[in-house]
Amino acid sequence: MSDSPAGRLDPRMCERARLSRDPRFDGMFFTAVTTTGIFCRPVCPAPAPKPEHVRYFADAAAATAAGFRPCLRCRPELAPGRPWRPGDDAVTRALRLIANGTLEEDGVGALATRLGLSPRQLRRVFVDRLGAPPIAVLTTHRLLFAKKLLSESDLPITQVALAAGFGSVRRFNAAFKASFRLAPRDVRRRPRRASSAELTLRLAYRPPYEFEPLLAFLAARALPGVERVADGVYERVVGSPDAPGLVRVSAAPGECTPALELRLRGVAPAEIQDLIRRVRRVFDLDADPQAIADVLGRDRLLADAVRRRPGLRVPGGWDGFETAVRAVLGQQISVAAARTLAGRLVARYGRGRFPSPADLISADLSEIGLTKQRAATVSALAHAVHTGHLDVRGDDTLEDFVRRWTALPGVGAWTAHYVAMRAIGHPDAFPEGDLVLRRAISDPRTGAAGPAVAGKRALGQRAQAWRPWRAYAAVHLWQLMAAPRPDPGRALGPQRPPRRAPSAGARRPDLAPASAAPST
Repeated sequence: MSDSPAGRLDPRMCERARLSRDPRFDGMFFTAVTTTGIFCRPVCPAPAPKPEHVRYFADAAAATAAGFRPCLRCRPELAPGRPWRPGDDAVTRALRLIANGTLEEDGVGALATRLGLSPRQLRRVFVDRLGAPPIAVLTTHRLLFAKKLLSESDLPITQVALAAGFGSVRRFNAAFKASFRLAPRDVRRRPRRASSAELTLRLAYRPPYEFEPLLAFLAARALPGVERVADGVYERVVGSPDAPGLVRVSAAPGECTPALELRLRGVAPAEIQDLIRRVRRVFDLDADPQAIADVLGRDRLLADAVRRRPGLRVPGGWDGFETAVRAVLGQQISVAAARTLAGRLVARYGRGRFPSPADLISADLSEIGLTKQRAATVSALAHAVHTGHLDVRGDDTLEDFVRRWTALPGVGAWTAHYVAMRAIGHPDAFPEGDLVLRRAISDPRTGAAGPAVAGKRALGQRAQAWRPWRAYAAVHLWQLMAAPRPDPGRALGPQRPPRRAPSAGARRPDLAPASAAPST
C-alpha cells in the first residue's frame, strides 16, 4: 500500500487485490459496497461488485463509521490484524495502550500524553492511518470480536459482552445494533449448545507462514511445568494456581482462511481477548511477509533465504517481564542451561507460573544457581518493572525502549533488542553485536564454526538496507547459519559465543540453540 491520504490506501492496488482475492492483502483494507451497505474482506468469495459501487477503508472502524455493516459471508472479524508499516509507530503504540485499557480508564487525553502528542494530534494520526478516531476504532474492534465469539462459540451473550469489554449487556446490545443493524442473537449460525469447557477459535494470518520452525524454537525453550510442545501443538498453563487454565495452539484443519487453531480451557471470559493478543504475538500472526520479502530479498545474502522460507516469523514472548528475565538468565550459557534455571525459578517462586516482579524483588536467587551478578540484575529488573520505571508494554519507541533498558545494570544492547524483538514484536529490533550474525555477513558458507567474523560496525552498516525489518533479517540469518546442521533445536537460534569476561553490552540472552557445544 502506498502512503496516500485517506487511510493510506492506494485505490488501484486495492482494486487489483480485490479482483484477485489475494490473501496476502487480507486485513490490510476493507471493501465496502454502496449498493448493499456491506463491507467485506478483500478475499470475500461473493461475486465482485462493479468498481463504481466500491469504496475502500483502511480499518473496519472507518467502514462502520461510514454506515456499512460487516459481511456475514466473509466475516471481517476473521481477518488478520493490521500489519505494521513505516510511520505507524504512534498508532501501534497507541493500540497497545488501548488494549491495556488506557483509553477506557483514563481517556484520550491521557493516551495522547503517554505518546507525547496532543489529543488533536492523536486523532489526526488515527484518522490519517486508520480512517477513524481512537474511540471508534476501540468500539468497532470490540464489536467485531464479540461477533467472532457469537459465530464460533457457545458462550451466552452475557459472557460474550464481558469478553468483548462491555460493562453491561444492555450497552453491548445497543452498540451492536447501532453499528451492525443486527441483534447479537441474530448472528449465531447454530443453536447454542450447553456450555462447553473448551473454547475453539481460528486465528488468521497472511500466507506464507512457517509454523514448524517457530514451533521448534518454542520447543527448545519450553518452560518446564508451564509450557509443552509435542505433536505439532503448543500448550501453556495460564491463570492462577488456584484456577488454572490451558492454552493450546496448532495448525488449523481445513483449507479455508489460513489460520492457527486456538483452544482455551478453563479461561474466564474477561481473559479471552488478552490471551488471543498474546498468542498472536508469540506466533507473529499479524506480519506482512510480502512487505518483508520485498525489502530483504534485495540483499544478495538474504535473497535465497527469503525465497526458501518466505513465511519465517519472529517468535514472540508470552510475557514481557518473563522474556526479559529469561534473557538475563541465559546470558553466556546455552539454551538448555537457561531453560533449567527458568524451571528452577518457576518451581521455587512461581507456584507453577512464572513469578511476578513482586515475587523476585527480594528473592535469594542464588538458591537456583544464579551467580551474584546475574541475581542482582534480575532483582534490579524486577524492581524497575514493579515500580513502573521500566515498561514491557511497548508504548515506547524502539530507541527509547533500548535506552531505558540499557540503563539497567547488567543489561546491554543485545538483551534490550532481544526483548524488543520478542516481548513487543518490534520489527526493526536488531542485536548488531551478535556473533553469529557477524559471521553470517562475513561468509555464510563457513557455518557457525567458521573463523571469519565481521565487526559490529560492519554488521550495523550492512543492516541499514534491511530496515525496517531487521528483526526478520536476524531470524533469517540465524536460520541460514543453522541450516547445514540437522538438529531441529538449532532452528531460528544463533550459537553462543566463546566464553569471555562478561560485559553489560555483550552478554547473551537465551537465544542459543539447544544443542550448542560447550564453549572452549
